[in-house]
Amino acid sequence: MTTFVLVHGSWHDGALWKPVIDRLQELGHTAYGPTVAGHGKGVDRAVDHDDCVASVVDFVRNANLSDIILLGHSFGGTVIARVAEEIPELISRLIFWNAFVPQPGNSLLDEVPPHYRTLFEELAAGSGDNSVMLPFAIWREAFIQDVDLDTAERTYEQLSPEPFQPFVDKLDLTRFYTLRTPRSYLNGTEDIALPPGEWGWHPRMSSRLGLYRFVQMPGSHEVMLSNPVLLAEKIVEAGRP
Repeated sequence: MTTFVLVHGSWHDGALWKPVIDRLQELGHTAYGPTVAGHGKGVDRAVDHDDCVASVVDFVRNANLSDIILLGHSFGGTVIARVAEEIPELISRLIFWNAFVPQPGNSLLDEVPPHYRTLFEELAAGSGDNSVMLPFAIWREAFIQDVDLDTAERTYEQLSPEPFQPFVDKLDLTRFYTLRTPRSYLNGTEDIALPPGEWGWHPRMSSRLGLYRFVQMPGSHEVMLSNPVLLAEKIVEAGRP
Protein backbone atom coordinates (compact mmCIF):
# COMPACT_ATOMS: atom_id res chain seq x y z
CA MET A 1 0.00 0.00 0.00
CA THR A 2 1.23 3.47 -0.93
CA THR A 3 0.23 6.81 0.57
CA PHE A 4 -0.34 9.57 -1.97
CA VAL A 5 -0.80 13.26 -1.20
CA LEU A 6 -2.27 15.05 -4.22
CA VAL A 7 -1.75 18.80 -4.56
CA HIS A 8 -4.17 20.51 -6.93
CA GLY A 9 -3.45 23.28 -9.40
CA SER A 10 -4.85 26.75 -9.95
CA TRP A 11 -8.60 27.39 -9.75
CA HIS A 12 -9.08 23.99 -8.06
CA ASP A 13 -9.52 22.76 -4.53
CA GLY A 14 -8.90 19.43 -2.86
CA ALA A 15 -12.47 18.18 -3.31
CA LEU A 16 -11.97 17.83 -7.06
CA TRP A 17 -9.58 14.93 -6.42
CA LYS A 18 -12.38 12.73 -5.04
CA PRO A 19 -12.91 10.49 -8.13
CA VAL A 20 -9.14 9.97 -8.39
CA ILE A 21 -8.84 9.23 -4.68
CA ASP A 22 -11.74 6.77 -4.89
CA ARG A 23 -9.95 4.84 -7.64
CA LEU A 24 -6.62 4.88 -5.80
CA GLN A 25 -8.39 3.42 -2.77
CA GLU A 26 -9.98 0.73 -4.93
CA LEU A 27 -6.46 -0.17 -6.02
CA GLY A 28 -5.45 -0.60 -2.36
CA HIS A 29 -3.74 2.70 -1.70
CA THR A 30 -4.32 5.61 0.65
CA ALA A 31 -4.70 9.08 -0.82
CA TYR A 32 -5.37 12.59 0.40
CA GLY A 33 -6.25 15.77 -1.46
CA PRO A 34 -5.67 18.78 0.80
CA THR A 35 -6.87 22.21 -0.28
CA VAL A 36 -4.01 24.68 -0.64
CA ALA A 37 -4.28 27.91 1.36
CA GLY A 38 -6.25 30.64 -0.42
CA HIS A 39 -8.05 28.18 -2.71
CA GLY A 40 -11.67 27.12 -2.88
CA LYS A 41 -14.92 29.03 -2.74
CA GLY A 42 -15.51 31.79 -0.23
CA VAL A 43 -12.02 31.90 1.29
CA ASP A 44 -9.54 34.72 1.87
CA ARG A 45 -7.35 35.09 -1.21
CA ALA A 46 -4.74 37.21 0.58
CA VAL A 47 -2.05 34.51 0.62
CA ASP A 48 1.45 34.25 -0.80
CA HIS A 49 3.37 31.25 -2.08
CA ASP A 50 4.88 30.55 1.34
CA ASP A 51 1.36 30.29 2.77
CA CYS A 52 0.47 27.75 0.07
CA VAL A 53 3.53 25.67 0.91
CA ALA A 54 2.95 25.88 4.66
CA SER A 55 -0.61 24.62 4.29
CA VAL A 56 0.59 21.40 2.64
CA VAL A 57 3.49 20.94 5.06
CA ASP A 58 1.10 21.40 7.97
CA PHE A 59 -1.36 18.91 6.47
CA VAL A 60 1.30 16.21 6.15
CA ARG A 61 2.66 16.80 9.63
CA ASN A 62 -0.74 17.07 11.33
CA ALA A 63 -1.85 13.82 9.70
CA ASN A 64 1.37 12.13 10.89
CA LEU A 65 2.15 10.98 7.38
CA SER A 66 5.52 9.66 6.23
CA ASP A 67 6.97 7.78 3.25
CA ILE A 68 4.49 9.65 1.05
CA ILE A 69 4.39 10.09 -2.69
CA LEU A 70 3.68 13.79 -3.23
CA LEU A 71 2.06 14.78 -6.51
CA GLY A 72 1.60 18.28 -7.83
CA HIS A 73 -0.60 19.25 -10.77
CA SER A 74 0.17 22.40 -12.78
CA PHE A 75 0.69 25.24 -10.23
CA GLY A 76 0.94 22.44 -7.65
CA GLY A 77 4.36 21.62 -9.05
CA THR A 78 5.71 24.87 -7.63
CA VAL A 79 4.20 23.93 -4.27
CA ILE A 80 5.56 20.38 -4.05
CA ALA A 81 9.05 21.52 -5.02
CA ARG A 82 9.03 23.84 -2.01
CA VAL A 83 7.35 21.27 0.26
CA ALA A 84 10.14 18.86 -0.63
CA GLU A 85 12.64 21.44 0.63
CA GLU A 86 10.82 21.65 3.97
CA ILE A 87 10.09 17.97 4.74
CA PRO A 88 12.31 15.83 2.49
CA GLU A 89 12.50 13.10 5.14
CA LEU A 90 8.75 12.44 4.81
CA ILE A 91 8.67 12.10 1.00
CA SER A 92 9.63 8.97 -0.92
CA ARG A 93 8.90 10.30 -4.42
CA LEU A 94 7.66 13.43 -6.18
CA ILE A 95 5.30 13.27 -9.16
CA PHE A 96 4.91 16.32 -11.38
CA TRP A 97 1.74 15.91 -13.45
CA ASN A 98 1.88 18.48 -16.25
CA ALA A 99 3.30 20.69 -13.56
CA PHE A 100 5.55 23.70 -13.37
CA VAL A 101 9.18 23.08 -12.41
CA PRO A 102 10.44 26.66 -12.17
CA GLN A 103 14.01 27.64 -12.82
CA PRO A 104 15.71 28.82 -9.60
CA GLY A 105 14.71 32.40 -8.87
CA ASN A 106 11.72 32.40 -11.22
CA SER A 107 8.07 32.85 -10.38
CA LEU A 108 5.28 30.89 -11.98
CA LEU A 109 4.44 33.99 -14.01
CA ASP A 110 7.97 33.92 -15.45
CA GLU A 111 7.25 30.44 -16.81
CA VAL A 112 4.06 31.14 -18.80
CA PRO A 113 3.74 32.60 -22.31
CA PRO A 114 3.53 36.41 -22.56
CA HIS A 115 -0.14 36.40 -23.55
CA TYR A 116 -1.08 34.53 -20.36
CA ARG A 117 1.14 36.79 -18.28
CA THR A 118 -0.59 39.90 -19.62
CA LEU A 119 -4.06 38.39 -19.22
CA PHE A 120 -3.49 37.30 -15.62
CA GLU A 121 -2.04 40.67 -14.65
CA GLU A 122 -5.04 42.48 -16.14
CA LEU A 123 -7.57 40.16 -14.50
CA ALA A 124 -5.88 40.47 -11.10
CA ALA A 125 -5.77 44.28 -11.36
CA GLY A 126 -9.50 44.41 -12.07
CA SER A 127 -10.60 41.81 -9.56
CA GLY A 128 -10.84 43.85 -6.37
CA ASP A 129 -9.05 41.14 -4.32
CA ASN A 130 -5.92 40.44 -6.42
CA SER A 131 -7.30 37.19 -7.82
CA VAL A 132 -7.66 35.70 -11.29
CA MET A 133 -10.62 33.75 -12.64
CA LEU A 134 -9.82 31.64 -15.68
CA PRO A 135 -12.04 32.69 -18.59
CA PHE A 136 -14.40 29.94 -19.72
CA ALA A 137 -13.16 30.08 -23.32
CA ILE A 138 -9.64 29.12 -22.19
CA TRP A 139 -11.02 26.39 -19.91
CA ARG A 140 -13.06 24.93 -22.76
CA GLU A 141 -10.49 25.09 -25.55
CA ALA A 142 -7.13 24.63 -23.79
CA PHE A 143 -7.78 22.93 -20.44
CA ILE A 144 -10.65 20.46 -20.85
CA GLN A 145 -11.14 20.07 -24.60
CA ASP A 146 -11.61 16.27 -24.25
CA VAL A 147 -15.18 16.45 -22.87
CA ASP A 148 -18.54 17.60 -24.19
CA LEU A 149 -19.79 21.14 -23.66
CA ASP A 150 -22.17 20.21 -20.84
CA THR A 151 -19.33 18.61 -18.88
CA ALA A 152 -17.07 21.58 -19.53
CA GLU A 153 -19.74 23.95 -18.21
CA ARG A 154 -20.53 21.79 -15.17
CA THR A 155 -16.89 21.42 -14.16
CA TYR A 156 -16.22 25.13 -14.72
CA GLU A 157 -18.81 25.87 -12.05
CA GLN A 158 -16.64 23.93 -9.57
CA LEU A 159 -13.68 26.26 -10.08
CA SER A 160 -12.91 29.32 -7.98
CA PRO A 161 -10.77 32.46 -8.38
CA GLU A 162 -7.05 31.98 -7.97
CA PRO A 163 -4.97 34.15 -5.61
CA PHE A 164 -2.51 36.04 -7.79
CA GLN A 165 0.32 36.69 -5.34
CA PRO A 166 1.60 33.08 -5.46
CA PHE A 167 1.95 33.53 -9.23
CA VAL A 168 4.35 36.44 -8.85
CA ASP A 169 6.42 35.36 -5.85
CA LYS A 170 10.00 34.51 -6.83
CA LEU A 171 11.01 30.98 -5.77
CA ASP A 172 14.61 30.39 -4.76
CA LEU A 173 14.47 26.56 -5.02
CA THR A 174 18.20 26.22 -4.34
CA ARG A 175 17.57 23.36 -1.92
CA PHE A 176 15.13 21.60 -4.25
CA TYR A 177 17.73 21.31 -6.99
CA THR A 178 20.15 19.61 -4.60
CA LEU A 179 17.67 16.99 -3.36
CA ARG A 180 18.03 13.36 -4.37
CA THR A 181 14.35 12.57 -3.87
CA PRO A 182 13.18 10.30 -6.73
CA ARG A 183 10.85 12.09 -9.10
CA SER A 184 8.51 11.31 -11.98
CA TYR A 185 6.94 13.42 -14.71
CA LEU A 186 3.42 12.48 -15.84
CA ASN A 187 2.47 13.97 -19.19
CA GLY A 188 -0.93 14.17 -20.87
CA THR A 189 -0.37 13.91 -24.59
CA GLU A 190 -3.23 16.30 -25.43
CA ASP A 191 -2.44 18.81 -22.69
CA ILE A 192 -2.26 22.22 -24.38
CA ALA A 193 -2.84 24.39 -21.29
CA LEU A 194 0.70 25.51 -22.06
CA PRO A 195 1.00 25.80 -25.84
CA PRO A 196 3.05 22.96 -27.37
CA GLY A 197 6.49 23.88 -28.62
CA GLU A 198 8.59 26.57 -27.00
CA TRP A 199 6.29 26.87 -23.94
CA GLY A 200 5.10 23.26 -23.66
CA TRP A 201 5.19 21.10 -20.55
CA HIS A 202 7.43 18.36 -21.89
CA PRO A 203 10.38 18.43 -22.31
CA ARG A 204 10.69 22.06 -21.11
CA MET A 205 9.56 21.39 -17.53
CA SER A 206 10.37 17.69 -17.21
CA SER A 207 13.99 18.12 -18.33
CA ARG A 208 14.68 20.31 -15.30
CA LEU A 209 14.21 17.37 -12.95
CA GLY A 210 17.51 15.70 -13.75
CA LEU A 211 17.07 11.93 -13.50
CA TYR A 212 13.33 11.20 -13.61
CA ARG A 213 10.75 8.59 -14.59
CA PHE A 214 8.57 9.55 -17.56
CA VAL A 215 4.98 8.35 -17.85
CA GLN A 216 2.50 9.41 -20.52
CA MET A 217 -1.26 9.12 -20.90
CA PRO A 218 -3.86 10.41 -23.35
CA GLY A 219 -5.92 13.38 -22.27
CA SER A 220 -6.12 17.09 -21.57
CA HIS A 221 -4.87 19.19 -18.68
CA GLU A 222 -7.95 18.15 -16.71
CA VAL A 223 -7.81 14.35 -16.86
CA MET A 224 -8.71 14.37 -13.15
CA LEU A 225 -12.18 15.46 -14.31
CA SER A 226 -12.40 13.86 -17.75
CA ASN A 227 -10.89 10.44 -16.99
CA PRO A 228 -10.08 10.08 -13.27
CA VAL A 229 -9.80 6.28 -13.41
CA LEU A 230 -7.03 6.43 -16.00
CA LEU A 231 -5.28 9.20 -14.09
CA ALA A 232 -5.30 7.18 -10.88
CA GLU A 233 -3.80 4.18 -12.65
CA LYS A 234 -1.08 6.34 -14.22
CA ILE A 235 -0.32 7.91 -10.84
CA VAL A 236 0.28 4.41 -9.49
CA GLU A 237 2.59 3.69 -12.43
CA ALA A 238 4.48 6.92 -11.90
CA GLY A 239 4.83 6.19 -8.19
CA ARG A 240 5.75 2.53 -8.15
CA PRO A 241 9.11 1.51 -6.59
